[in-house]
Amino acid sequence: MKIGITIGDINGVGIEVIIKALSNEKILDMFTPVIYGSAKAISYYKNIVNSDINFVSNKDPQRASRNKINVVNCWEDKVNISVGQATSDSGKFAHIALDRAVQDLKDHKIDALVTAPINKNAMDPERFPYAGHTEYLTKSFDISQSLMFMISEDLRIGVATNHIPVKEIPEHFTKELLKKKINIMELSLKRDFGIEKPTIAILGMNPHASDGGKLGDEEAQIIRPVIIEMKKGGRLVMGPFPADGFFGSGQYKKFDGILACYHDQGLIPFKTLSFGSGVNYTAGLPIVRTSPDHGTAYDIAGKNEADETSIRNAMYLAIDIVNNRKTFSNN
Repeated sequence: MKIGITIGDINGVGIEVIIKALSNEKILDMFTPVIYGSAKAISYYKNIVNSDINFVSNKDPQRASRNKINVVNCWEDKVNISVGQATSDSGKFAHIALDRAVQDLKDHKIDALVTAPINKNAMDPERFPYAGHTEYLTKSFDISQSLMFMISEDLRIGVATNHIPVKEIPEHFTKELLKKKINIMELSLKRDFGIEKPTIAILGMNPHASDGGKLGDEEAQIIRPVIIEMKKGGRLVMGPFPADGFFGSGQYKKFDGILACYHDQGLIPFKTLSFGSGVNYTAGLPIVRTSPDHGTAYDIAGKNEADETSIRNAMYLAIDIVNNRKTFSNN
């Protein structure tokens, strides 16, 4: 299996954690890594982390060398690495590597994609008018809706609305959107995670799930009607649950998937419980894409302090999902 890996922002911790994750030779028994970026940039960070890993340059992933780390050089320009800073170059080259990897993914030259972090402030808004990888990939594969699905060993949380201002959440949060996100989550739990009859919890949007209508009406007007409809269809969808008590009591452990209404409602408990080991997965796409659950971490970039656990888990999850999809298709 060939797993594409984009280096992300060259001034962040992306290349460092990639090198650390691939330093264990046993990982090459599991898949063939194809890194999209620059051999020179990788060599720069090899010196920082004192790594002795070897890699081979390869123009065509279809000819990638097994049991070796392959690097697709996506540009020939001279790169000025400014560790810990968002620069136009770091955004430019992150975008170039991502575009090349996505094209190879479309052409079936790689089996899945793991993306190292980018920084939105470094990306050219005219060339990359997206809030992040999730929105970019959704557009690239011409999909109307995808699901940001945060995955750890004990927790799977999706978010109904992604990277939008809090004040805009009510206008985006509709019955139609909620149904689509639940459908994506349910199919992903079956196809990508091998769960035959998944149980899904829906969180309330308002404090205390509106406290009987005293703190808002989204639960009564949007969430409950959708849950009732789903249950009538024989689906195991439950809620809405007050978000604070749901996580505080450990109730989240009873469900295969949890759908939060908005970004921070899902990401705060996820990162509190799983930060550093969790994976960001984009469900609902025809391809498999994972990433670590952290950002560029400019504050520790170049200091050999970044932990590679999350990106290693992203690689493992990508492999598992590709295999699970094959099994699902054959059943």
